[in-house]
Amino acid sequence: MTTKHTMTGRKLNRRTFLKAGASTAALIGAIGTQFPFGVHVAEAAGPETTKAILGYIALMDASPLVIAKEKGIFAKYDMPNVEVAKQASWGATRDNMVLGGEANGIDGAHILTPMPYLISAGKVTQNNVPTPMYILARLNLDAQAISVANEYKDLKVTTDASPLKAAFAKKIADGKKVSVAMTFPGGTHDLWIRYWLAAAGIDPDKDVSTIVVPPPQMVANMKVGNMDAFCVGEPWGEQLVNQNIGFSACSTGEIWAKHPEKALGMRAAWVDKNPNAAKALLTAVMEAQQWCDKPENRQEMSEIVGKRQWFNVPVADIIGRAKGDINYGNGRVEKGTKQFMKFWQDHASYPFKSHDTWFVTEDIRWGKFEPTTDIKAMVDKVNREDLWRDAAKSMGVAAADIPASPSRGKETFFDGKVFDPENPGAYLKSLSIKRIEA
Repeated sequence: MTTKHTMTGRKLNRRTFLKAGASTAALIGAIGTQFPFGVHVAEAAGPETTKAILGYIALMDASPLVIAKEKGIFAKYDMPNVEVAKQASWGATRDNMVLGGEANGIDGAHILTPMPYLISAGKVTQNNVPTPMYILARLNLDAQAISVANEYKDLKVTTDASPLKAAFAKKIADGKKVSVAMTFPGGTHDLWIRYWLAAAGIDPDKDVSTIVVPPPQMVANMKVGNMDAFCVGEPWGEQLVNQNIGFSACSTGEIWAKHPEKALGMRAAWVDKNPNAAKALLTAVMEAQQWCDKPENRQEMSEIVGKRQWFNVPVADIIGRAKGDINYGNGRVEKGTKQFMKFWQDHASYPFKSHDTWFVTEDIRWGKFEPTTDIKAMVDKVNREDLWRDAAKSMGVAAADIPASPSRGKETFFDGKVFDPENPGAYLKSLSIKRIEA
């Protein structure tokens, strides 16, 4: 009996094995057709993780991150668990970036373009400990504003801040304090307002007090008289005017046309560990940038980001400047300007190395980096335009929308200064107000 069962078992096993072998061969054949390079390669093409925590500040240039989440674009690229987390300030963004997502911080962020350089070099971190970072994309061009308190409304201040020089000097002589605010030392808003003041002969370190205020707190602080001028991104410039607390002297695009602004910054360790997930995340953000850039989507974008859980700002404080309609608040009203935020057009998403070279050079100008800094080596380490190109090709971006060179060439500012990325030293020498000898 035992022998019979055993033999029967053997026959069944052999028959089953042969059938299974045939099925397996067919399955392998099918896999070979579907995944010509094998199962492991097919699996490897997917993201290593479906989760990432991205920080953002309530500013219009964070819109691509918000839209990618709200519209399910992260999920479309197999990153359904991306969290877009509000940060209280750029200082909080820095601290959470240093911690990293695995330690209850963040993995990446909508961030001021110079910050990944300052954080990577340990210039703004606790005990000056570096946290290596990458820039994967630029998030936008233009559309920040330099705002001035109403007490100076009659001075006709524009990109030309020179009328403020005597007014500020008189106020200080009367025993009062003059404060100008920006959002983070060495960040974009710091550099815009410093450039604007210095071009008018006002030293931002000697002639006024330069203070740090988080973007969402700018309007409230000017309302109670804590500052005379500030630079921040939208919607806060428009909100200031709508509340009749101050006026816009200029949009930053009037200082430098089509200037780079925020970036998608990621911890280098996260990108290196999760290259496929990083590509998926980057691709999702780029697609969201394309959506945000369409004029027909500006109204819906404004309505989405204005929601309580995102910016908590009325659409009326967003939509005007989002479309390029600017009420400067001092009698100057312009419709249909080019001073709207660019998210994709004019290569807005591509992180030009030449632009990062300007930011590092300006931070050398104001003493944030040493004059001996190897700018090119620093930019080559942090700027990952190669990853952007790879993502662009994978999503079928037209060749015309992929810059041929990582340099946009020479840049000219409103005061006639020219920045040649091939010769930052000559630019520094041409500047009269600076913290270094060049």
